[in-house]
Amino acid sequence: MLPAKSTLLFFTLLLFFTSSYAQIKPGHTEITKWPDNKNGALSITYDDGNINQFKYALPIMERLKLPATFFIITGGIPGSKYHGKFIGRPVKTIIAESATIPTNTQNFLERCSAAGYLGYKGTITYHTKAASLYDEGKTKEAYLLMDSLYRKVRHHDFKPGYQPCDEVLQEKGSTWADFRADAAKGYEFASHSITHASMPALDSVNIAYELLNSKAEILDKLGPKYIFSAEVPYGYENARVMSIAYKIYPALRNRMPEPWLKEIDRASDQTPGTTAKDYIQWQRGATTKTPLPLMQSWVDTATIRTDTWLVLVIHGVDGLGYEALPHTLLQQYFNYIKARQNKLWTATFGDVTKYMREREGTQVQSSLQKDKIVIHLNCPLDKAVYNVPLTIKTYVPDGWKQVNIAQGEYAQKERVLKDGYGNYVTYKANNNRARVVISKSL
Repeated sequence: MLPAKSTLLFFTLLLFFTSSYAQIKPGHTEITKWPDNKNGALSITYDDGNINQFKYALPIMERLKLPATFFIITGGIPGSKYHGKFIGRPVKTIIAESATIPTNTQNFLERCSAAGYLGYKGTITYHTKAASLYDEGKTKEAYLLMDSLYRKVRHHDFKPGYQPCDEVLQEKGSTWADFRADAAKGYEFASHSITHASMPALDSVNIAYELLNSKAEILDKLGPKYIFSAEVPYGYENARVMSIAYKIYPALRNRMPEPWLKEIDRASDQTPGTTAKDYIQWQRGATTKTPLPLMQSWVDTATIRTDTWLVLVIHGVDGLGYEALPHTLLQQYFNYIKARQNKLWTATFGDVTKYMREREGTQVQSSLQKDKIVIHLNCPLDKAVYNVPLTIKTYVPDGWKQVNIAQGEYAQKERVLKDGYGNYVTYKANNNRARVVISKSL
């Protein structure tokens, strides 16, 4: 048993540290890590835009009111202006040269860029395979594959014509009118290039053609809201390709090199773990061999933590497309996600990106002025693009039970809550607009 003086000192120190820990001055304002102060974020994304995604997966998400992002290949949609083509010298000249000059460092990108447009069916697969080899550093194998292709072309071993890759063919049945109707329901559409080209093996001119004109097509058919996000096909993170793509799209699912973001791509076995950065983007892609409990554990991890953005990558659905998942599995999985929305913010890829950037880039200034608190939110980002409302948490004086919150013409009433630091309110506000004024409600 402690002596009386020691006991008194112990409780005095305990009271001091407890009260010091709990005291946050009225007026202190912060932006919550996620909207509505949720624990994490989740984005459902689809690659390639194949028709079964819209026939079987989309209706499930509509019933559950789950948003998603669709990365679409624009060139194969009826009514598109921009289609696959080779930008460069006449292909007959390139074919003729290949008879005497082997593929090498100087001519590989040109030959591989032209590979799908030599006037024959079946040549695009050589482009895709060579790009994979080249990106892996297996340049000699990539050069030999190009030599093999051009030799077969000179010998007329292929049928005349043009044949796009399977991903383009699997979009058959999709229309821009359908995409506009789905976009109006809140779904995000984003670029996945014109032809699903393997860009590490394209020269810079042809990379730019694929990305710029896919963007132009989406702008024309869907509007400026849908040219924010993109995914370079096959998930490549090739530095040369990324340097071009970053200049065209504000947000790439391939890479997002932000100083405050840790990235884990879907090919990695790594889990979120610990980090000094504010956020973690954790990509996961289920295959036909991925058990549902493992898929559910990804959601659980994002729900338990407070820094994780789970990005789900889905390709095929019901037998059509790469690693096609049955819609019955998606139904179970999406129900599981829906049941955890009280702790997990489910939003499009673009909206989560915007919220994080807004939060990281916004300066908050607040002051307590007699019977009101005035808050200014200043952010250098383009407010026409970065327009996702932020969730704000402001501590208010003792005795305030309910408050009036006004920002411009927008006004609301909120009940005062309490945590270990004091009394506070949370509310939505927009960057770079009128100041926020909080006053005690009588």
